[in-house]
Amino acid sequence: MNLTLRANLFWDVDMQTIDLQKHKVSVIERIVTRGRWEEFKEMMQFYGKQTVKQVVLNARWLDKRTLAFCSAIFETPETEFRCYKLAQLTPGHWDY
Repeated sequence: MNLTLRANLFWDVDMQTIDLQKHKVSVIERIVTRGRWEEFKEMMQFYGKQTVKQVVLNARWLDKRTLAFCSAIFETPETEFRCYKLAQLTPGHWDY
């Protein structure tokens, strides 16, 4: 099985240089945060649920919507994600 990468999802890198195993953290984070549902499903089949879960749990940053989505998909509380813990250490401005 192969993972199809959409060129406009990886606009900032040369598509020919992406190694799906060597750069899996970057690929997974990009698809989780900016990809489509079909790309997410294909990525889950390619890397496996446990690999994707570990990468997402250790991500330094996820937006609130992506964090909530990953928390539901992987049945893991938001407080277990590294990005949640880092956000608690550096609180920003209040959302009104």
